[in-house]
Amino acid sequence: MSEIIKDNMPDTELLFELADLFKVFGDSTRIRIICALFEAELPVYGISELLGLEQSTVSHQLRILRQNKLVKVRKDGKQSFYSLSDEHVRKIFDMGLSHIME
Repeated sequence: MSEIIKDNMPDTELLFELADLFKVFGDSTRIRIICALFEAELPVYGISELLGLEQSTVSHQLRILRQNKLVKVRKDGKQSFYSLSDEHVRKIFDMGLSHIME
């Protein structure tokens, strides 16, 4: 039985990557930014105003979200607009929210 369980488990490296992904969701500022991006593509100053945060704080958190492929950036001249990378981000969020609301 333990061999079957072992064979069905993902590779250890993949599990480390999954743990790192969940760490990104472990910060309330990043969660708030993700929520803001559910509704629209936004520039840093827009997110900053919406959430009442310093632009430097938003930029730092967006960098972490980008590094983890949760948000993407689109340049328009000197302006950068941020949006969710794909629908998986919303699904991860919704599943977590659903779980804590049970």
